[in-house]
Amino acid sequence: MTDKELVLQVRNGNQHACRFLVAKYQGLVNHMVRRILLRNDVAEDICQDVFMKVFSRLSAFRGDAKLSTWIATIAYHTSLTELNRIKGRKETSAEMLPSASLPVSYEPVHVFETEELKKILLAMIESLPVHYRTILTLFYLEEFSYREIEQVTGLPEGTVKSYLYRARFLLKGKLEKIQQNERAEIFVG
Repeated sequence: MTDKELVLQVRNGNQHACRFLVAKYQGLVNHMVRRILLRNDVAEDICQDVFMKVFSRLSAFRGDAKLSTWIATIAYHTSLTELNRIKGRKETSAEMLPSASLPVSYEPVHVFETEELKKILLAMIESLPVHYRTILTLFYLEEFSYREIEQVTGLPEGTVKSYLYRARFLLKGKLEKIQQNERAEIFVG
């Protein structure tokens, strides 16, 4: 079923089509929300909020952009609104702050073990500014084009490319620092 057919089915009240739409795009929405908010305690609620907005606004979907791009745009703006709301409350308890530090079990000697590397990379990505995290997620995890990312974020394509370059540069620097620490640990140990 194409996205156009799916939208038509949902608009006509087909409950199976509604469930299919959620199943098809829940990974995209989940990635977007979690990368922007870095808060698992509210992510599920925000994901539900995104889909409620998707269904309530589906009659306005014209098909100018891909459905995934349109849904990602809603997820992006909903997440940024929630992030601003959270920051506005000025809560600073430990559970309210995003966890962007390296895993506690981090040991430089084991940095290249697959699971540990995934944890370290995730922590590094989470430590980046929100726009960098978002663009990395859209480009690498969701495989959006520059143009699609521009549509989702409202940022010009040149800015998208620049942010992607800067995010990669920052991650590379963090990885090199870990690699240097690992080498130092080997020589000292």
